[in-house]
Amino acid sequence: MNAELDALKGALDRQREHVLGILEGLSEEDLRRPVLPSGWSCLALLRHLTVDVERFWFPGVIAGEPDVAGQLTAGAEAHWYVPEGMTTNDVFADYRAAIARADAVLAAATPEQKPSAWPAEIWPTWQLPDVRHILIHVLTEVACHSGHLDAARELIDGTTWLGGNPYAG
Repeated sequence: MNAELDALKGALDRQREHVLGILEGLSEEDLRRPVLPSGWSCLALLRHLTVDVERFWFPGVIAGEPDVAGQLTAGAEAHWYVPEGMTTNDVFADYRAAIARADAVLAAATPEQKPSAWPAEIWPTWQLPDVRHILIHVLTEVACHSGHLDAARELIDGTTWLGGNPYAG
């Protein structure tokens, strides 16, 4: 990788760590319980990050891997749930495996590299032009969702990622 992609990936890695860290210590029940009115659970959001972010953008869009490319047209809501029979440990392991696969794609990429696949059926008039823009998009999405998980976790048990009140003297 080059310095630019290293810096962007470093920021993404910190957001990935945040996602896993804010979920640490939650019970099975709390991980599966919807907290916000939209109805997603923390575990479902982790599943979304696995399928619709890590797999979709890196092996799917950047690398155009055949086993992922077919998933590119799945409805956006399709992966906002945990499949029947999938354990909590399975969801976490799948997320970590998707990150490893994404990292392997990034390790072979250059910032100017064009996507190998694009879901024109989903976005006929919008396209990210290269790996640089895809990585910035993914970083933004993961950071946004780590914030969603922060809010959900605080509602569940009062825990915050920063620990305590960041505004206290």
